[in-house]
Amino acid sequence: MKRIWILALALLLIGFTGMAQAADGSWDAVKKAGKLVIGLDDSFPPMGFKQDDGKLVGFDIDAAEELGKRLGIKIEWQPTAWDGVILSLDSKKFDCIWNGMTITPERAEKVLFTKPYIMDGQIAVVKADSKVKGFAELGGKVIGVQKGSSAVEAVKKLPKAPTEVKEYDANPKAFLDLDAGRLAAVVIDNVSGRYFVSTNPGKYKVVPGFITKEPFGIAFRKADKDLEAQVQKTLDQMVADGTMAKISKKWFGEDIANPKKW
Repeated sequence: MKRIWILALALLLIGFTGMAQAADGSWDAVKKAGKLVIGLDDSFPPMGFKQDDGKLVGFDIDAAEELGKRLGIKIEWQPTAWDGVILSLDSKKFDCIWNGMTITPERAEKVLFTKPYIMDGQIAVVKADSKVKGFAELGGKVIGVQKGSSAVEAVKKLPKAPTEVKEYDANPKAFLDLDAGRLAAVVIDNVSGRYFVSTNPGKYKVVPGFITKEPFGIAFRKADKDLEAQVQKTLDQMVADGTMAKISKKWFGEDIANPKKW
């Protein structure tokens, strides 16, 4: 019996040791510092951008600030050049990247992503009085896209081919042609398109569904599993209690932060 108790105690101690080794200290370090430093491109409306008065606003800004309150820490924003953002994360210039970063297999090899918190991708926007109800109805019509954007390839995935795809230097120019009746729809990324629709109430509507899907995630260093887990847990709570929906409606006019709707 004594040997059994000794063996049980030894196994218990091994278990505790394993748990201690599993903790990487990344959350403890942030909690001790009292702040979470976040890297972002501060010119990406509506996710994170500066107003004319210099104030940083956006969907990601509101979501992160709420998360900080719940965790009892401050949020410190660190604007950075997007083309080197992962290198900056690895060099510990900030603790994570929270800025509408698309989850891709290539990036997932370099960083640790949360679950998607918003589904981006390509959608179709039409005039509010349009009779188009589905993507198939865009076949044989003239579609507008921004030159060099993901929309250029996305239109090729429509159920029926448009008669013409017009490319524009900027999306606002495409919407001017949509207003004038020269286009049947503008294919645009989800967050930008819905933000544009919400800031022009009554003028446009989104055709239901996605042409392509590109999930956004928050990126951490591969080793910082404790910190990622803490953020993910809090995000899940924010989705469950409707906070993310509230923030989404503020910026997009509807809830696009609920995974059940993707």
